[in-house]
Order: sequence, then structure tokens, then C-alpha cells
Amino acid sequence: MNFLRTLSIPLLTAVLLGIPVIWAFPAELPAWRSLGIVLGWAGCGLLLASLLLMLRETWLAEWLGGLARMYAWHHVLGTVAYLILLAHPLALAADNLATSPVLAWALLSPSAQGWPLWSGWLALLCLMLGMASAFAKRLTYPVWRWLHGLLGVAILLGCLHLWLLGLGPTFFFVLLLSLLFIGWRLIRVDGSLAARPYLVSQVQKVAEGVVEISLRPLAAPISARAGQFVLVGFDDGGRFEGCGESHPFTLSAIDPDGHLRISVKALGDCTQHLQSVEIGVAARVQGGFGDFLIDRPGTAQIWLAGGIGITPFLAVLRDKPLTGPTTLIYLYRQDVDAAYVEELRTLAAGQPQLNLQLHRGESDAASLAAWLPEAAALVGQTAYLCGPPGLVRAAVRILGQRGMPSAHIHFEGFDFR
Repeated sequence: MNFLRTLSIPLLTAVLLGIPVIWAFPAELPAWRSLGIVLGWAGCGLLLASLLLMLRETWLAEWLGGLARMYAWHHVLGTVAYLILLAHPLALAADNLATSPVLAWALLSPSAQGWPLWSGWLALLCLMLGMASAFAKRLTYPVWRWLHGLLGVAILLGCLHLWLLGLGPTFFFVLLLSLLFIGWRLIRVDGSLAARPYLVSQVQKVAEGVVEISLRPLAAPISARAGQFVLVGFDDGGRFEGCGESHPFTLSAIDPDGHLRISVKALGDCTQHLQSVEIGVAARVQGGFGDFLIDRPGTAQIWLAGGIGITPFLAVLRDKPLTGPTTLIYLYRQDVDAAYVEELRTLAAGQPQLNLQLHRGESDAASLAAWLPEAAALVGQTAYLCGPPGLVRAAVRILGQRGMPSAHIHFEGFDFR
């Protein structure tokens, strides 16, 4: 990632945070009241930045360093904004605590001030519920999505709070950007206007609970490269009913005629349902996203794949011959779980640069330590990891203990909740 892409999100956040704070910065007010006002506007600015980072546009992801990076910052900025906005009314109340405890309490009691304060507290309540959904890992997707949608309601209630307080010019700035980002997300992303139409042309079972789905473009195909992932939503068709949501899938192949292939492992309700997808079902594809395996060095590399994590490496091997020595370590639990093993063996036989190592069994820390190269063999190498989060974390730890610099260890994240 180049220097400008590294700074893009912090700079963008600084602009969206700084404009309302500078515009409405208090002058000649007591310290606590000034702090309360600054905290309120800072929270608004951070929420605007968080809203912008939830827009899944390929050009925006490319500019800001990738979709996974955008979503990581989206979570961080939303959490910090929530904490700052919680402190906002406390600082305003503290301004009056010494001289008038009754007035201080009134600022924390919506019933004492009517709708100007009610709207602010309702915004905080919706923000609290939306943030709770962000940290609740066991919620079903429909429940998570409904609760997370309250974050948008919280922002609109916050704008109402500003209007009722008579904060005109800054209110319009926050409202217009909020409506722009929320409307953009609902229409372009959730409404699939940013996606391209495809049709399921082939479905092949490649392992237990894993199917490879071929998608034929119905219009201009998306621009994607081997190693990237796409967001795919499947519609109703024939006896198949779509899931009503889009999921990220790493491309397992990009064919010359524009066809895409994705491998789907049954890991949840929707991916289990997709095991029975039929030829002829319409799909909406957006991407490609990510730079995993895109800018690889010409030096020796280690690829570690766990289970369905083999797909980005397979896409690269299918795309063109390797240009540097590469060791591919593929881990799977049982023979029935091993996808594409025979094809990998065929590819390895035809590519002298590829050293294929297949390992069956549980990928615990001890086994992983035995399968990964020792410290001396890691010198000058770059590692690419794809698989279950626990496997990736363990591999990063072992490689780091053996002296591999963190800058030489790459992996892709898919936590978009």
C-alpha cells in the first residue's frame, strides 16, 4: 500500500471531523461548556466519516486502501464517535454542576427540556443499540442488519436535535452529507445499482459442502483480477429462492470470456442454501475488491491455505504460470473436505516453480508449527495466508516467532459486519 493510500482515511476523517468543529467552535465560553460543544460536533464528524466508509464502491475501496481496511476504520470511528457523544451531555451538565445542580440534572433529563433534548437522547439510544449489534457476533444476519440500521436512524435524530437547538448552517452541512451517504448506501449498494448482472451457467460439487458456481455476464463484465473477491447476491429462479443478501466470495477463476467462478462452502444459512443453486438463476456481482496476491514480489513465497482458503491461490495458478519459487501448503481435515486436490497436483506437475504440500488432519498449533518452514528457510520469503481466522492468527504468530517481518505476512479479512 503506497503512502497516499495509507493516509487517505485519516486525512478524510480529519476533514469531516474538522469542518463542523471549526465551523461551530465556541468562543469565550466556560471550559466545560466549550468541551461539551466540541465533543458534540466531533462526534458528528466521526459519524459522517464512518458513514462514508460503509459505501462499497470499487473505486472508493481502491482509493482508500481496500474494502477490509474501510470496514475496519468504519468500526473504529463509529465506536469512538459513540463514546464521544456519550461524554457530550456529561460535559454540558458538568458546566452547571457547581453553580446549579438542578440545571445540571435538567440537561441529563429529557423530560425537563422537551424535544430538543428528547431527540438527542433518542439518537444516543439508537446509536447504543446499533453499536451493540456491531459487537454481537451470534446475531442472525436479518436481526443484525435491522439493529445496525438504527445507526442511520440515530444520525437523522441527531440532525433533528441540531435543528431543534437552532444550529442552522452546521445542521444543514451534517444533514446533507448524512442523507447523501445513507441514500448512496441504500440505492447504489443495497439496491444493487453498483452491481453487474450475471447468470449461473454451471454448478459443480468440488468437495463435501463446497460447490463451484460459474457466472456468465449478461452485460459488460466487472473488472477483476486473480486473487480478488467479489460481492454476489443471488435472485429467485426456478425452484431456488435467493437469500436476499450479498456475500463476499473469493474468485476461484476468471475465464477469458468474462465468466467468473466462485467457490461456496456451507458455513452459514445462506451459503448452505447456495449448495442447491440452479443453472439459470440471476446474480448481481460487484467488485473486484482487495489486493491480496496482486502485487507479489519476484522472490520466494509461501502460500498457506486452509480449507476453502485455497480459492485465491487456485485463481492465480489457473490464471498464468508462476514467475518465482512458491511453496503452497494446503491444509484440510479429511479427504472429502479437500477441494481441487487433483487439479492442484496437475498444476504442480506442469509448473516447476510450484512446490505443493498437502496435509490432512486438524490444523492445531503444534501441527502448523511442524508444517511451516523453520526460521532459516524463511529468510527473504513473503507469506500469503488464507483460511479460518484461528488458523491465520496462529500462522502469523509462528512466522513472527521465526523472524519473518510483519510487512512480509499478508492475509485478507472478510469481517464485514
